[in-house]
Amino acid sequence: MLLTISTTYRPATDLGYLLHKNPGRFQSFPLPFGRADVFYPVADVDRCTAALLLEIDPVGLVRPKTGAYNSAGWLQQYVNDRPYVASSHLSVAIASVFNSALAGNSRERPELAQQPIPLEAQLPTLPSREGPELIDKLFEPLGYSVEIREHPLDAGFPEWGASPCFGVGLKGVVRLRDLLAHLYVLLPVLDDAKHYWVGDDEVDKLLRFGAGWLSDHPHQALISTRYLKRQRSLVLQALDRLSDDGQVAPDVAAERGQHDEERLETPLRLGEQRMQAVLTALREVGATRVLDLGCGEGNLLRELLKEPAFRAITGVDVSHRALETAHARLRLDNLPAAQRERIALLQGSLTYQDQRLAGFDAAVAMEVIEHIDPDRLEAFESTVFGAAQPGAVVITTPNSEYNCLFENLPPGEFRHRDHRFEWTREQFQDWAQAVADRRAYDVRFHGIGSEHPEYGAPTQMGVFTQ
Repeated sequence: MLLTISTTYRPATDLGYLLHKNPGRFQSFPLPFGRADVFYPVADVDRCTAALLLEIDPVGLVRPKTGAYNSAGWLQQYVNDRPYVASSHLSVAIASVFNSALAGNSRERPELAQQPIPLEAQLPTLPSREGPELIDKLFEPLGYSVEIREHPLDAGFPEWGASPCFGVGLKGVVRLRDLLAHLYVLLPVLDDAKHYWVGDDEVDKLLRFGAGWLSDHPHQALISTRYLKRQRSLVLQALDRLSDDGQVAPDVAAERGQHDEERLETPLRLGEQRMQAVLTALREVGATRVLDLGCGEGNLLRELLKEPAFRAITGVDVSHRALETAHARLRLDNLPAAQRERIALLQGSLTYQDQRLAGFDAAVAMEVIEHIDPDRLEAFESTVFGAAQPGAVVITTPNSEYNCLFENLPPGEFRHRDHRFEWTREQFQDWAQAVADRRAYDVRFHGIGSEHPEYGAPTQMGVFTQ
């Protein structure tokens, strides 16, 4: 197995400091299943390439520690492609050989270890029995440019068709620790055949190396399922912890403790007024195919189902648990067939492009954007207004100027503990108008709830149309 990592960051030889491996030395590391060698085919100021070559001992891999051999399956054990195809063996080698880099540590270049730099990873043989689509599905949402090369099963017999293994190149401007973490988690996912027993500690590993990206990944359920060898109890444990680990994407905020926001807004009947304002906006734009972005437990979906004019309704949320709750509350299993065909629930993130979100008349992000970290709003814009590009987008968000009128809200605090910001009317309108200008939309603004002469309405809404 071979993995190469290259950079054009200058001086490129600083890659050696990040990997804790001297470009001038050839180094070998014994592993339980073979040996890993690290060397640098290229080590110049302009470009540096580190190679991790893993040699598997196929006999030692299957030789029993004690007792007699079991003759069953000898041929399959000894004649296979396991020593040559990227798998959990390579994942373990990455963690063993590049452990300091994987942790983001660099004694000589600590600031560089935390800095995104241009990196390129090459894997000559990466398995994907589902084809190249799965490779794209896993790596493209992480921001990589993905190059995939097909291999024939046998060059001498082209009629045998293509191999389930592919040559893969990944390019991106990322931290080295993130690239290594992505590879550590996703190589076993693609191989779908971990070579060691999986227990509770694997959930901890998945969450540790998935920190900062897995909770946002549109295919977190698939990744968790295959990484944990389809053990349902472990998968559910991982998905629950992803929803509660404090780094969760904004979409799951609706299922968190609804302590402050609901208590504050209930006397105003603001939730009901907000829902009706969104439904009115959707009717006015003539939408029949509607996306509910960050649908949570399905409150808006329930109202959309009541109106036959909305012929296709899709709820999207990053939280597996929230979608299960929505499925139960909407009683989807008991709906008549015609009704059931109108609605779909998808797990996905609002900050990663997803082709499933394209082709809708309108998308709604009701009380969602304030749960997004400000530095991820650009990604939200790119996903919704760029890639999905519905005919209309309806966004509601709190008006922070109104907060001083809530008697039980201390000055300076947000309405909900998961809010990352709350905008004034001017701030929201400036952001929305800039998005509309960049994405060729028009936008108009409405207040939701009783208007205060000085502070405006408690909720603000922007309706974007093409």
